[in-house]
Parts: sequence; C-alpha cells; structure tokens
Amino acid sequence: MKRNALRVAGRGWGTHRTVTAAVRAAGEGAVIHVQPGDYRESVVLDRDITLIAEKGPGTVRVVAAHGPAITVRGGTCELRDLTVEGTADREPAVLVRGGRAVLDHCAVSGGRVEIGRGTVELRTCTIENAEGSGVLVTGTAHAVLEECVIRSMAGHGLTLSDAARAEVRHTTVERATGCGIVLTGESQGIFEACTVRRVGDAGLLAQTRSRPLLRDCRLHDVRTQGVRAADGATAAAVTPAAEEGEHAAAAERGAPRIRLETCEIFRTGSEGVLAGDAARLQMDDCQIRETGGAGVIATGTGRVEMDRVRVVDVPGTGLAVVEDAELRVHGGTVARTGANGVHATDRCTVQLTECEISTTAYTALHIADNVRAELRSCTVRDSAQHAVRVEGAADLTAEDTRIERARMTGVDVKDADAVLRGLVVADTATGIRLDSRHRPLLADCEVLRPARTGVEIAAGTSALLVGGRIEGSGSAGVFLDERSEAWIEDLTILDAQGSGLVIWAGARPRVRSVTIAGTTKNGVYAGDGSEGLLEDCTISATGYPAVYVGSKAAPILRRCLVRDTDEGLSQADDAVARFEQCRTSGVTASTLPTADEDDGTGPARAADTEGRTAGVPATGPGTASGTALAVREGTGEDRLPELLAELGDLVGLESVKREVESMAKLMQLVKRRQEAGLQPPPLSRHLVFAGNPGTGKTTVARLYGRLLAALGLLTDGHLVEADRGALVGEYVGHTAPRTTAVFKRALGGVLFIDEAYSLVPAGQSTDFGQEAISTLVKLMEDHRDDVVVIAAGYPEDMERLIDSNPGLASRFTRTLRFDDYSSRDLVRIVEHQAARHEYRIGDDTATALLDHFGSIARTERFGNGRTARQVFQQMTEQHAMRVADLSDPDVDDLTVLLPADVPAAVS
Repeated sequence: MKRNALRVAGRGWGTHRTVTAAVRAAGEGAVIHVQPGDYRESVVLDRDITLIAEKGPGTVRVVAAHGPAITVRGGTCELRDLTVEGTADREPAVLVRGGRAVLDHCAVSGGRVEIGRGTVELRTCTIENAEGSGVLVTGTAHAVLEECVIRSMAGHGLTLSDAARAEVRHTTVERATGCGIVLTGESQGIFEACTVRRVGDAGLLAQTRSRPLLRDCRLHDVRTQGVRAADGATAAAVTPAAEEGEHAAAAERGAPRIRLETCEIFRTGSEGVLAGDAARLQMDDCQIRETGGAGVIATGTGRVEMDRVRVVDVPGTGLAVVEDAELRVHGGTVARTGANGVHATDRCTVQLTECEISTTAYTALHIADNVRAELRSCTVRDSAQHAVRVEGAADLTAEDTRIERARMTGVDVKDADAVLRGLVVADTATGIRLDSRHRPLLADCEVLRPARTGVEIAAGTSALLVGGRIEGSGSAGVFLDERSEAWIEDLTILDAQGSGLVIWAGARPRVRSVTIAGTTKNGVYAGDGSEGLLEDCTISATGYPAVYVGSKAAPILRRCLVRDTDEGLSQADDAVARFEQCRTSGVTASTLPTADEDDGTGPARAADTEGRTAGVPATGPGTASGTALAVREGTGEDRLPELLAELGDLVGLESVKREVESMAKLMQLVKRRQEAGLQPPPLSRHLVFAGNPGTGKTTVARLYGRLLAALGLLTDGHLVEADRGALVGEYVGHTAPRTTAVFKRALGGVLFIDEAYSLVPAGQSTDFGQEAISTLVKLMEDHRDDVVVIAAGYPEDMERLIDSNPGLASRFTRTLRFDDYSSRDLVRIVEHQAARHEYRIGDDTATALLDHFGSIARTERFGNGRTARQVFQQMTEQHAMRVADLSDPDVDDLTVLLPADVPAAVS
C-alpha cells in the first residue's frame, strides 16, 4: 500500500533507511521527510513527490553512488533544503529528463544541474564546484532561477542551448573559468537583476540564433568581454506570454534582438561589448565603463542599436564599427576615452542622434574608407585632436550639431564627401576644413572664435557654402586655396583677425550675397592670379582696404557695397579686376570704382596701391601657408573642338555621339543669339540616358558637363553622381533635405542620377521616392540655368519614371539610347585598355577576343564595357602566370598578350 507521508532516517522504528526505498513506497503526491545524515545513493523520481530535509538546510546530503544523485523523469517533484552532491566526473548532480522539478533552498555541488526536457525551478539555490557548466538547459526544457548563486565552475556558469528557455532573476554567477552565461542554438532567456562577475571569459556569450534579454544586470570583473554576440545571434528574448507577441513581431521586422536594458558593464579584460558576425544587439539605458579595450565594437554584418547608453572611462575607443557592421545610437554619451570617441572604417554605417562625445584622447569622431555616417543633434567637445574627421571614400551627413573646443579642426574632410547643415563649431583651432574631389555642402553653419581660419577650402576643392556665420576667427574668415572653386551664398563673416575672404592663386569662387564686417585686415583679399565672381556683397568696417586685388588677379565684383571703412580698394599695378555697378558709403578714401564711374565693360583701376594697403605678408592674410601661383587649364569655346574630339574617340555609341555633338552646336548657337540680343530657341538641357549597365552613360555625362562649361552655359561642368540611396530618406521629412543637399552640390554642373527608375518602385505609390521626384522638379525650376540633370537607367524602366510625374515629362524631353556594345566594340575597349597599360595585342589575339565576346550570352548579367575590362584583367593575370615561368623574359614577353591569354583559350 502506497503512503502519502514517509520518513527516512539512518535508524529508528517506522522509517526507511534510504531515500530510494521511501520513493518506492510513496504514493502519488507523497511527502518524504528526511532526517539529518549522509545518503549515498542515486535517487530516481518519476511521479509527484516532495523530499524535505526535516531539520533544514545543510542537514541532509544526498551523494551520488553512480551517475546523477537526483534524476527526475516525470511528475512534479519538489526538493527542499537538500544538499545534493555529484561524483565530480563530469556527470550531472541533478538530471531532469521530464516532468517538473522544483529545488527550493538546495545546495548542489560536484556536478551540474542539467535539464534536457520538462520544467525546472531553482529557488534560492547554490550550485558550485562543477565541471562543464553549473546549470545546463537544453532541448526544449524550460528553467526558472530565482535568487540563486552559481559559482566556482570549471567551465561556464549557466548555459542555454538548442531551443531551451529560461527566466533568471536575482541570480549571481561568479568564479567560472569560462563564460558567465552562454546561449547557443535557438535558446532564449530573460535575465533580471542578475550579476556576473569574476569569470574567465565573457560575462555573456550569445551565439547563433539565441535570444537573450538582460534587464537591470551587472557584468563586471570578467577576463574578456562583458558581452560577446557572434555567429549570427538574432531575435529578441521571448519567454513570458506578455512579451512573446511583442518580441516575435520585432523579429519579423528585423529589429535588434539581443537586448540589454538598464545594465552595467565594467572592469572587463577587453571590450565592453563585441557584436560580430550577423549579431543584432540593442542596449537601452545601459552604462559601460572601465573596460580593458574599446567600449563597444560592431564587426562583420553585426547591427548595434543603443538608446541612452553611457560609454565612459575606457582606455581605447568608445564605439568602434568595422567591416559591414551598422551602429545606431540615440541619446548616448561617450566620454573620457583613451583613443577615439567613435571610430568607423571599411563599409559600415553609423547613425548618431542626440549624442554627446567628449574628452577624447584622439579624434572624437573618425570616419574613413567607405563608411556612411549621419550625425544629428549631437554635441562633440573637448577633443585632443579633430572633433570630426572624414576621409577616404566616406560620406558624412551632419545636422544641428554643436562642436566645441577641439585642439585641431572642428570638422576635417579629406577626400571624402560631406553635407554639414546647421552646425555650430566653436573654440577650435580651425573651424572647418574641406579637401575633397567631391563637392561638400555647408548650409547654415556657424563657426565661432576659431584660433585660426574659420572655413578652409583646400587646393583644387569645390564646395558649396550656403547661409551661416563665421565670427571671431583668429586668422581668415574663409580661405580659398589655389585652384579651389567654391560657391558661397548668404554667408556672414564678422570680426576676423585676418581678412574676411581670402581668394588664393588660381582660385575661382562664385560669391553671392555675402556680408563681411569688422575684419582686422582686408574684407576681401584676392591674391595673385586669382579669379572669381562676387555679386551683391557688402563689406564694411575693415582695418585694411575693403578689397585688395593682387598681381594679375581678375576677380569680378558686381553690385557690391563697401561702407564705413577708411579705404575701399587697393590693387596691384597689373591687376585686371572688373567692378560692375558697385557702390560705396561712408568710405574715407573711396578708391573703388562705383556705378557712376564704371561702364562694366573692362577693368577699372584704383589709384592707391602703396605699402600697407595689401595688408598681409607674402604668405597671405590669415592663411595656413603660402602657395605658389598655379597655371589653370584653358577654358571657353576654344576647348570645344578638343572635347568633341574626345567624345569622338569613345568606342561605339555612334548615335549618342551624333546627338551630343548636335546638341553642342545647338547650344553654341543659343549662346551666340543671346549675345546678339536675340531670343533663344526652346531648349531643354536635361536628358534621359537609357541603356544597360556598362554602356558608357557616366562617361558621356561627364563629357556633356564639360562641353556645357566650355560653352559658358554651366559655371563648372563638374559631375555629381547620385542614386536612390543618396536622395531618399528612411523616414518622413528626411527625403527633401537629402535631395536638396545632393542637388546643391551639383549647382554649376551635372547631376547624374543612376538607376533613376528606382525612385518609383513598381506598385509602391506611397514610396518616399515620389517626394524626391517632387523636390527635384521644384529645384530644377528654381535653378533652371544653374544645373543639368541626367536620369539614367534601363530603357524599359525609364519610361515608367518619366510618366510618374508631369513635371518630369515636361523637363526631360530628350532621350539618348545607349546600345549594347558589339563584339568588335568590346575588342576595341580591350585594345584601349592594353595600350593604356603598355601591353600589345596582335591580330591573332584580337581574333581570339572577337570569338570570345561572340560566345558570351547577353543575359542581364552581361556588363558591356565592364565585361571588357574584366576580360582584360583576366588576360593580364594569365599573362603574368605564363611569363613567371620564363627565366629571362624579353620586352615582347613582358608586353605582348597572346591568344592563349584570352579567357576562352585558358579553359
């Protein structure tokens, strides 16, 4: 007969001598009271049973005889106040294979607690001195740990694997030789108010598709990272029913899925957080400090989102992003770093919103390579180097951001592209420096009290400055270095200790509606050999003459006002400046030709050119350094035959070349009719280029811009390339500013929109691309004489684009069709490549190439000119392998490509 109340004791009447004997005799739901003592046996529980240490914790020890000390196979089993000891031979001390097990105030040692199936609750338990892992939850098991301690493990503290789930609260994991918490497979867990400390590896290791959520946890004094997420860790933690739907929906949206909320990570041996591979990690209201390396590193294709996270007092970089990773930070703080505040390289993406980066030993925000970065409503201050440095092929958009107290430059752009809007740059060495082959944009920025130059445009750089203010610079307000071509509008320059605007040798700016006042030296300093156009500008209260024009300088000043200064103009004897409709007011020595004195047809001379009037030493007024006079390439219609010849040299494209030449002649006629005072014929300069990839569309667009510049119909003729990613934003209100910024960089030149049809995805009438198109149409109308727009893409898709907006149809009235290259054209392209790289191709090789190109299937993957260039590269590689085996190659061996080098022959 099974009984419901039993006793176990080493001796005495009416008791069982072993726990196993009592279990055999117990009925369903029985309670077994165990008297103090040591019981060396392996107990198997397979139905509802409760085991209780009669005299409380520490009085009853169940020591495994073989295998696990306690095995649960079914039923609901509860163990209270027991001490369970394993054999310390890598076997578990407690093994749960089914049913439900509850351990309350138990101590487990000498082996792990392993749950392979069923449900386990550990309440106020201690697990210690095990090998492998203190608690292992695997299979489809579900574990709940509350107020437990897992310590002194020869391995990991707590491991979840496969599809296991766990809820862990107020639990401490310490002194494990491996990681504190490990999640693998598709396991998921919620950890609340837990502590992981003094472990030999990472505090948390989340691998594969695991789903951890840490809330109010502390991870510290770990040997490697506080958190290491790798091997594609994905998906948000879901265990309680209340949170399951929310997290599943987030997973479907691709939202971050490894989550830390209000957690602290400190005193780590290496990085605070490492997110690698395809990890998806989100941190909210967390603090990372006193790490052994960087605060956070995102690598691989990892994605990290941080909201109100503080990264402070780290010896390395605060936030590092490399490879193809993505970092998005909102309301974050990065302070007191031993290297950069944020460092991004390779091909990653960085978005910082309402963040503060301060007190960095290196550049606060360093962006390089092919990074795309966005900085919005941030504060960057107290950098020992630059506040923001952008270099390589990187692209930065910075808006409404304040930069203070950088020991070097506030924003330094080197070779990269940048859109800077609404920045305040204060108390830096140099305010903003742009040195790029692109056309960076500064819109409504303020540069206050720089120790040296306010804005410096480096040699050969084109830039657009619209609106804003430069005040209190220690040297020049704006310095335009040799051969630079800046477009400056609606800018105010105040109280410069040098000259307000310095135009250096060969520089050719276009300056409109600029106010310059209170300069210690000249208002405008046009250095030797400089050029440029200044319209509707006001210059006042200058310490030296308002305008200085150097030797052979030929700037044009049109409708400018000089007022409230001692002297209006000083220029060298051989200066050739033009002054058209200019005015003076309150000028003591008015030497500037005014509207009454100048008919606007030729250079005007000023009388006084002596001594102090230039106002600067030989290196220039407030410049960074002196520069030599540069000889600029000839311009004007005299270059038209040269450009048309360059067009004619292009391989193939016969119909395109005829149409472009026809348009050039038409525009030449338009210009001459205008000069003769006649009305021009109706003409649309905007074009559609319809053709497959690799058919020369970008090359022709670049030549078209240069042709229009030679005809005087565009001021610069430069090419700005854009695609959907550059024009269309990710949220409401983002698209129009992005499109406007790209368009303004193209002013004076050509805006080339590749794959333009992607602005109107088929079947998506509410896409943000429609906003980009509407913005483009308005800008094309507002700047009809200042820019040419070319929309390019597949022929069948371009008609859909033009039909999507009536404004496009009326502005793009001409389509140039770029046919695929013939096989003979492709051979000619290879021959051009060979000549350019000093190789030779004989007739036999050309015939082999013709056969090769004729055999290539013209599928959608066919690259036209790109395919030809790839074939040439393959030929040079095969040639190198062939020649490498020759002991003493001659010139022919080194330069002649043979039929054997053609890819078809190689195979």
